[in-house]
Amino acid sequence: MTHSLSARLRRLWLDVHLWIGVGLLVVLAPLSLSGSYLVWHDPIDRALHAERYATTGEGQAPMASYEAAAKAAFGQRALLSQIRLPQKPGDPVVALGRIPGPPGPGGRPRTLNAWIDPPSGKVLAVDEVARGLSMTLHRLHGTLLIPDVGRKVVGWLGWAMFVSCATGLWLWWPRHGGFLQALRWRRGASQLFNLHHMLGFWICLPLAVLSLTGVIISFPQTAERLVGGKPAAPQAGVAFQRSRNAPPLAYPATALPTALAAAAAARPGEQVAAVTWPQTGERPAWRVEFRGKGPAAAPVSIDDRSGKARPARAGGGQPQRSPFALWSRKIHDGTDMGRLWQAVIFLGGLAPTVLSLTGLVMWLRRRARRRALAAA
Repeated sequence: MTHSLSARLRRLWLDVHLWIGVGLLVVLAPLSLSGSYLVWHDPIDRALHAERYATTGEGQAPMASYEAAAKAAFGQRALLSQIRLPQKPGDPVVALGRIPGPPGPGGRPRTLNAWIDPPSGKVLAVDEVARGLSMTLHRLHGTLLIPDVGRKVVGWLGWAMFVSCATGLWLWWPRHGGFLQALRWRRGASQLFNLHHMLGFWICLPLAVLSLTGVIISFPQTAERLVGGKPAAPQAGVAFQRSRNAPPLAYPATALPTALAAAAAARPGEQVAAVTWPQTGERPAWRVEFRGKGPAAAPVSIDDRSGKARPARAGGGQPQRSPFALWSRKIHDGTDMGRLWQAVIFLGGLAPTVLSLTGLVMWLRRRARRRALAAA
């Protein structure tokens, strides 16, 4: 590659890198910073809402007591739709209720949550989670709060971030001298320049991975086709959307203890994880989920009219995610990936804002120097 061609190519990558970092700062900053917050969502939620997790032990009361407590807490505000038992010792029981009326943020049905102490059945707190800080940041990170096309916009921003990582690595790579010398702090006279180059290099590969997994999450069917997977049929998603939006029955024909007994007979010895109330429709049914993984944990559907059990689809009509999609999601949000990778994701969320701001200052300083030279 000739010197002039290399210089022109470097100029091109510098312009691309500059305009992605500076031009998209307004949208990339909230997108990345909200991602940093969501990595520590659970501990932050426990710190901000300690009353929700003030459980008194690990024992469990009968499910009917949770039902009664949740209905009393909801009153006329919501219809009980689901009870989720603790996932690990010390967690509360969580009851969900459907709030009648128009949908809430993001077009989803409004729900009311009740946190219940497992041993005593006492209601610890009641709140509409969707209007809280955490869920607002979830929607911001997933859609930038843009209706309908927000997820696709986030996906294209993921591609932009990946290109920024690639061009940044190209620009960082030493033109003269060895690779190890390029790792030193003082590559330039400006401390901002040194910070930009050092932080950009060490966060480049993790940030590229987070960007690509974000693209996969935003365009799941396209990603499945690229890796040879089988995308879920669109009809399945539509069916699930209708089922999810259907309100629960206010007065089911089958009582909760009867439904649980039928589920226990169909799956003897298994531990119940969650119970979903029957929804309005042609064939209303209870849905009982069990702990564990694989076929042994497949949910059981209890016909509300007959009280008899029948196998339910593992996703309840929701399109099933492939292992590729599940791993992409885990890598992106850090679920069960260990503290080290979660810390990397946290830094990866902070880095774009720091890099964009330092790049902006460097660019403004460069322009100021050029104007001063032109005036001289």
